[in-house]
Amino acid sequence: MNNIEIKNVSKKYEGFLLDKISFNVPAGTVVGLIGENGAGKTTTIKAILNIIKSDSTVKIFNKDIHQDEKKIKQDIGVVLDDSFLSDYLTPKQIKSVMKEIYSTWDEEKYNQLIKQFNLPENKLIKDYSSGMKMKLKIATAISHNPKLLILDEPTSGLDPIVRSEILDIFRKYIEEDETRSILLSTHITTDLEHISDYIVFIDKGKIIMNAQTDKLLEDYGILKCSKEEFSKIKEDDYVSYKKGKYQYKVLIHDKNNFKKKYNMTTIDKPSIEDIMLFYIKGER
Repeated sequence: MNNIEIKNVSKKYEGFLLDKISFNVPAGTVVGLIGENGAGKTTTIKAILNIIKSDSTVKIFNKDIHQDEKKIKQDIGVVLDDSFLSDYLTPKQIKSVMKEIYSTWDEEKYNQLIKQFNLPENKLIKDYSSGMKMKLKIATAISHNPKLLILDEPTSGLDPIVRSEILDIFRKYIEEDETRSILLSTHITTDLEHISDYIVFIDKGKIIMNAQTDKLLEDYGILKCSKEEFSKIKEDDYVSYKKGKYQYKVLIHDKNNFKKKYNMTTIDKPSIEDIMLFYIKGER
């Protein structure tokens, strides 16, 4: 079962086209959405949530978001950069607002998260730091026990310790119920290596990769070689390369097959960030 199914999501702005984006978010999984700033990640998320109108088919929980938006959103927790929370509310006041919106609002869970994040209950949101505001958004999004979390840069601006704490909360959220899912957009790709099941890579409004995270990190490799060695490699056997003063770095998309064809063994394991940067910044 897929908690999100999107097909041919397209949106045109002056100077930018989100071009027929299609992917699924299966139940019980975390899907990471990556790409440069301006690649189309936030536009995709807003199209999924019907915040912006697009030419698309979007199904959440097998229901059309355009037809059943109100019912669907009762079971979604959302964290976006532009918060829906008034700066002149306190976390304590938010409880009163949320329990009127969500029939499944869990005040005990909310209080627990507020305490865990060390957020002052009676302090106005406008006086919070950016990191504190993000933690409050996450606490609010999770506290009505949604079936789906949609998160746009949820760990941005947070220190590594708090980021690790939040990732643990996301893991626990999935483990508590195997029908739940998370769609997580981030530029901190190291977070995705620890939590995601799938990676969807958007570049210039198009999907250029949609793969299982483990398989991606297992299959790809970075070869370090001389110019002479590089000249012997067929173009079909690599994705991109970077030319240095003394050596070439080459992104290989099937390192096991590559090792069988070429007598070059200095192949390192890449990170998701390495793969992304080779696709975007590498030479071809």
